Amino acid sequence: MIRTSPQSVWAVLEDGTRYADWVVGTSSSKPVRGHWPQLGSAIAYEVRFGPLSLSNETVVRRCLPGEMLELEAKAGPLGTARIAIEVRPWGDHCLVIVDEHPLKGAGGAVHNVAVEALIQIRHRTMLARLAKICEADAAETERNRSLGQVVSPVPGEGGARA
Repeated sequence: MIRTSPQSVWAVLEDGTRYADWVVGTSSSKPVRGHWPQLGSAIAYEVRFGPLSLSNETVVRRCLPGEMLELEAKAGPLGTARIAIEVRPWGDHCLVIVDEHPLKGAGGAVHNVAVEALIQIRHRTMLARLAKICEADAAETERNRSLGQVVSPVPGEGGARA
């Protein structure tokens, strides 16, 4: 549960330069192909393990703007994983659901209950980071809003009105 609107959460998800801010294990990210998060677009990311670093990319395989983002994360010799991120309105807040499964490579061969438990711990940390960023961004937007400006709670009404 993230204490802001789905639009605020989506604004962070659709910024490929911020991927490393909330995805556990990544130290940097940048768009490298297409316009993130359009179908087929990609971001490059780097993972560091002490002095070692591994560069790979994540490709958008499915995108329903504002609702669903499905990614294929490439991890070199470990293979690839499908990561689905669903964004749902939940009252005045947002429910974010993450589902990750190996697609191909060594990651699938070693996927078991213990690995799944580690993935769940990683997801909890990742979602906590995402929540912190989204809630801080929403608070900053609120602080910068003009006095007397009312924000429309109904999606599709154009955001704010005077």
